[in-house]
Amino acid sequence: MLEQTRIAAIADELVAADRDRSIVPRLTARHPDMTVEDAYAVQRLWAERGVESGRRLVGRKIGLTSKVMQVATGITEPDYGVIFDDMVHESGSSVEFDRFSNVRIEVELAFVLAKPLAGPDVTIFDVLDATAYVVPALEILNSHIELEGRTIVDTISDNAAMGGMVVGGTPVKVDAVDLRWVSALLYRNQTIEESGVAGAVLGHPAMGVAWLANKLAAHGQALGAGEIILAGSFTRPMWVERGDTVYADYGQLGAITCRFA
Repeated sequence: MLEQTRIAAIADELVAADRDRSIVPRLTARHPDMTVEDAYAVQRLWAERGVESGRRLVGRKIGLTSKVMQVATGITEPDYGVIFDDMVHESGSSVEFDRFSNVRIEVELAFVLAKPLAGPDVTIFDVLDATAYVVPALEILNSHIELEGRTIVDTISDNAAMGGMVVGGTPVKVDAVDLRWVSALLYRNQTIEESGVAGAVLGHPAMGVAWLANKLAAHGQALGAGEIILAGSFTRPMWVERGDTVYADYGQLGAITCRFA
């Protein structure tokens, strides 16, 4: 375990990287004794810095829940990060490209909670009962730590690479469709780059939310009513550049689009 002073120094380094849109050397190369618990301690302190600056926490993201994402990153267990109010964009938005580093897009479903969820024994049925609705969402990845050789410790410290999200399409109740079979086609500039099915997320996207509630319980936290939960990507991350238009077609759940300006 790292000393608190070192955890604070890493959190402040990542706050500065977010502000300056810069990339820092891999944490695990500089701190080889750093653990997953250290990484979550860094993330919590980073999030506290955000709240102190006036940002409002509105939800959480879950990462690395599908086999395709674990293969793409070389990381074999899920992680989570926080979502602030200024990270949420509506479909059709023009998104500032320079706001992010190592910009990539992932295809997901977002669960909006009507009831709180507190672990450690949350099940998929508890998640479905607590969910007001599910809606299509794209996650914008924002990585401030060099990508080569990174581990889950690096990713967690960097708020699980959460930079922003774009919400759109058609909100649905959890019993209106079989969420496992929600599928999407992801386009960049009119060309299909990725596709996937939501069941790739732990067999059912609600399983990711149950995992998150139980993981948070170990850190003395819980999910609150009204929170937005990004359940995890069911496609590989797609790189985007300035000027790209992104379009995700979720079939009966509608579509999401945005442009990076």
